[in-house]
This record gives sequence, C-alpha cells and structure tokens, in this order.
Amino acid sequence: MKSADTEFVGGPLDGRILPIPLGPMYGVPKKYTVPVPSHGDTPARTLVYVRAKQQRGTRWYWRYEYDEAATARASG
Repeated sequence: MKSADTEFVGGPLDGRILPIPLGPMYGVPKKYTVPVPSHGDTPARTLVYVRAKQQRGTRWYWRYEYDEAATARASG
C-alpha cells in the first residue's frame, strides 16, 4: 500500500509529518481522524484533521489542518 508523508498543522500533532495511506486515486483522504484513548483522568477523544492545499513556489501539496469544532463534535 502506498503512502505519502503528510504534514500536520495545529492541535496535538502540530509539526509532525506522518505517512498517510493513499486512496485508490493516489490522494490523501479529505478528513483524517485520530482516536486518542483515555489516559488517567483525561477521557478518550477523537482528533479531526481536514485536508488543505499548501503551495510552495510553483508546486503544491496536501497537508492536514486541525479542526477544533469537528473534534469537539466527534468527542461528544
């Protein structure tokens, strides 16, 4: 399975670059969810990142930006 190293901006994964599995048309998914298990007193939650186009010079690439509102809805 092919993957693409994709940058994360905002939220707990800010600054990380993770390999994201590519879809059938070799693109990253529009939305990427990260389940976070409970730890100690903090409840389990789901982080939501949405795909955004980033341009560097004449080239562009996809990156994920943290969606705080969608994370609040997904976490209950």
